[in-house]
Amino acid sequence: MKKITLLGSTGSIGTQTLEVLDCLEGYEVLALAAGKNIQLLARQIEKYRPERVNVERQEDVKFIKSKFPKVDVLWGLEGLVELCSDTRNDIILVATSGKIGLKPTICAIEKKIDIALANKETLIMAGDIVMKKARENNVRILPVDSEHSAILQCLGDKNNDPYRLIITASGGPFLYKTRDEMGHSNALDALKHPRWHMGRKITIDSATLMNKGLEVIEAHHLFNMDYDDIKVVIHPQSLVHSFVEFIDGSMLAQVGFPSMHIPIQYALTYPERKKGIKTDGFSLFGQQMSFDRPDFKKFPCLKMAYDAGRAGGSAPVVLNAANEVAVNNFLEGKINFLDIEKTVEKALSAHSVISNPSLDEIFEIDIETRKKYGA
Repeated sequence: MKKITLLGSTGSIGTQTLEVLDCLEGYEVLALAAGKNIQLLARQIEKYRPERVNVERQEDVKFIKSKFPKVDVLWGLEGLVELCSDTRNDIILVATSGKIGLKPTICAIEKKIDIALANKETLIMAGDIVMKKARENNVRILPVDSEHSAILQCLGDKNNDPYRLIITASGGPFLYKTRDEMGHSNALDALKHPRWHMGRKITIDSATLMNKGLEVIEAHHLFNMDYDDIKVVIHPQSLVHSFVEFIDGSMLAQVGFPSMHIPIQYALTYPERKKGIKTDGFSLFGQQMSFDRPDFKKFPCLKMAYDAGRAGGSAPVVLNAANEVAVNNFLEGKINFLDIEKTVEKALSAHSVISNPSLDEIFEIDIETRKKYGA
């Protein structure tokens, strides 16, 4: 039995991961970690019987312990790190939201445990550090994002050297809106993603195309590719999840129904494919596919992500932190939609890049940026 710890078990990726595990043989849930959705966590404990769980708030420890006295209940960041220190794990799926996933991931890598990664901040904030540690410890970082999973699938387990990566983007809910219409849109408008059902923050990032910019930075780290060789193409149908172009001019694409179950399962079973969860059937008949260049003027967040990635060092840390607080402010009705990009631009313009920041410096810059731009 392969033992797995799931960080972020009550979120969108976490719940879908458990649905995948329901249909896979040979996996045992060793530990679960959740945020504030304690009632759902309790139902998950009842079903999957983990030895240990972690909750976000100390006050929730007593409730879980009262219902499951035999379960070891931890809490907070220290608890996450302890879960990830358990060398009985074969793989840890990191589906937490935000920077809290970074330290536990690094801890797991140092314990030589493979990572299935669905947490963007880990690579955006500290991609150089994380990937260096992964190489030193011979640990696999397996992407759960549909786009990066598609690239991994196209490369195959032999990891053929790609010439160019082409990441597809649906274009989000504002693809056919004008800048003026975008500026007058509210959170409900921005949360109406045409193809994917995701969390609120990532859905807003899809509306600004920041999400695609963050994926470009992730791809740079995951596949050791220069930014000039990572392209974004608008593909509204979301059927092709990414392309890989090889040096001989041939291209491979991963095509399928928009479902996160497939990349989750591939990360867990890599490099094998196994019969598992049944997704909606995909038929080529009647399908139409279109591909267009992204409009960097209409969606400047995409360009800012490229620029921050090329600048490297601490620039992506500022990009990520400023964007996160701006998105939160927009969702709370404090700023309008176009103010998101203005906040990020202001933060990047004011920042003096540190070329090789330490982890402590990364967290310090993250905190300072959030304080300065989080209304």
